[in-house]
Amino acid sequence: MVHYVQNLEDAAEILKNSNRVMVVGCSGGGKSTLSLKLCERFSLPFVSMDRDFFWLPGWKARPRDQQRMLISQKVMEERWLLDGSNPSSFDLRLPRTDIVLWVRMPRWRCLLGVYTRSFQNYGKTRISMAAGCVEKWPDREFLSYIWNFEHKHAPIFIRNFDLYGPQVPVLVLKSRREVSQLLDLVGAQA
Repeated sequence: MVHYVQNLEDAAEILKNSNRVMVVGCSGGGKSTLSLKLCERFSLPFVSMDRDFFWLPGWKARPRDQQRMLISQKVMEERWLLDGSNPSSFDLRLPRTDIVLWVRMPRWRCLLGVYTRSFQNYGKTRISMAAGCVEKWPDREFLSYIWNFEHKHAPIFIRNFDLYGPQVPVLVLKSRREVSQLLDLVGAQA
């Protein structure tokens, strides 16, 4: 059974004492923005799943066995914040995680976030992406992924939380307001 944290105050207290944090959710929902603010507040090393494990320069996918090896090494470290959702590595990450923050925004918010991000960063490489992976306009496949995320991927998240981290507290953040309140509670710059 997934161990959901029922209120922001309890989650903030857990977060204040955490050394290893996972931030997951749909693209465009604000995972990286939240992650960077928490890393700054708690001096946690920021680890982007996309930048550090999944992508090589020029949007070339890193081989899966190399991804898993790198993730396995990283999670053995004492302190980190892992920003990224790919559930294929939940078996490696969850057992070492102190708390999961699930940024579970409505699809319209995620779509807006992706378009805003693309507009602001077009032709540049974001901090959460590998060198040479320049921002581009979202294609139909990516937009479909976002549109169907809740239906296709949320059940996988829940199943993996239950399988690999039933003891790990999971806070679901469903609005920008909740994200801001959490940041206020932990004393981070919103």
